[in-house]
Amino acid sequence: MIYDYFQTDLAGTLILAGDEKGLRHLNFVGGKRPVVTQKDWRRDPVHFKTVKAQLSAYFSGGCKTFDVDLFPGGTPFQMKVWSALLTIPYGTVVSYQKIARHINKPNAVRAVGAANGRNPISIIIPCHRVIGKNGALTGYGGGLGIKQRLLRLESPDRF
Repeated sequence: MIYDYFQTDLAGTLILAGDEKGLRHLNFVGGKRPVVTQKDWRRDPVHFKTVKAQLSAYFSGGCKTFDVDLFPGGTPFQMKVWSALLTIPYGTVVSYQKIARHINKPNAVRAVGAANGRNPISIIIPCHRVIGKNGALTGYGGGLGIKQRLLRLESPDRF
């Protein structure tokens, strides 16, 4: 596994990890589920040059979609949820209930929330765009403050 760090003003320090198959992790170093590097991992800033350029553009408001090979690891249910998250347009929010309906599991709202919380590729797989059905901001791996800042970046008039 190859890894590196990416510093942002808006979201703090992020860790990126992946291999030849694609990006496997993009997490907040100070978040709820930080990725811990292993002894056999190799740090290589050049490996993530394209991802970092797109993240820089995103944080400056110039990138609304990402073109990155993703290779998250998860259960089939989690993969369905994460795939559904990728369909949420920039600047838009949806409820956990809407995601549950989207994957044809309308009674699995809590399971959708759990899968959302296990998203290994934050920001690019936009779990920050999922909110409670009452419009309330709910949990986020980087903290609610970062979630709100990301939503405000994407939709300044709304958040």
